[in-house]
Amino acid sequence: MSEFSIKFRGVRGSYPIANENFLQYGGNTACVEVNVNGHLIILDAGTGLINVGNELLEKYISSGIKKEERTPINATVLISHIHQDHIQGFTFFRPLHIPTTTLNVYGNVNYNETLSDELANLLFGKSFPLDLGDIAGNLNIKDISDTEAIILRHNCPPIVKRVETDEDAKPENDDVVITCYRSYAHPQEGVLIYKIAYKDKTLVYATDKESYLGGDKKLTNFARGCDILIHDAQYTTEDYMSAISPKQGYGHSTFDMALEAKKQADAKKLIFFHYDPDYDDNKLNIIKEHYKAVCEDAILAYEGLEIEL
Repeated sequence: MSEFSIKFRGVRGSYPIANENFLQYGGNTACVEVNVNGHLIILDAGTGLINVGNELLEKYISSGIKKEERTPINATVLISHIHQDHIQGFTFFRPLHIPTTTLNVYGNVNYNETLSDELANLLFGKSFPLDLGDIAGNLNIKDISDTEAIILRHNCPPIVKRVETDEDAKPENDDVVITCYRSYAHPQEGVLIYKIAYKDKTLVYATDKESYLGGDKKLTNFARGCDILIHDAQYTTEDYMSAISPKQGYGHSTFDMALEAKKQADAKKLIFFHYDPDYDDNKLNIIKEHYKAVCEDAILAYEGLEIEL
């Protein structure tokens, strides 16, 4: 098995879709499962997270006859922002209700609230039968900033350290290093762009961001030379520039913007991600054929797509 593998669990934006014309690419909202050197990292908690949890629960039960013999579930969840399509699956993540589960959740809301408070207000209490404090598992919700890195090592909790130079963010030995920066190109509070680095391999997750005239220079520097760039591609250029219902300012990119980001960052492979829920299989297949001819290193994400680095 690869030391660095990626599996797409939900690739939609805005809201989930259950329709026979959306089976090829899937209808779940944003969630990407990453396994790196034995560490489970989950990017966003859209409805795609539910299937991740169901599979983890099956593995947990089959790992031992008695509860005390079973292998505990441990995962790190990185929340890009708290819009509904990125947190909808959180309360239905079944391993949360197992006392031996440890879930370390990172993200950032703004300077006035904490991620823990916001998730409690949005997902629990009045909108769910349980309060956040009723969760049986070990749930650790922490805020992270672009001056910090999360270090994952075996047999110890995640380490958060301050990052002052690029050298501070380089992985050592078997460390997995997670860094981020906040892009303000998505209303209302911006979005965190994440980088996962292990040895000489890097993955950048840049969902829910709009590009700028001439490209996003901050993203270019952050993602430079990465092996995989997962980039928001909610709209075609035609829909983005529509005379009837333009999408400028909505905080999302076009497929062309994502491709330009790949070129400027010199990313080895681009994965288009976070499609508009109106784009059915037929439309996405037409888009796929177009970009296949434009760039052989750019592909469309779909539920179940697996990539090994």
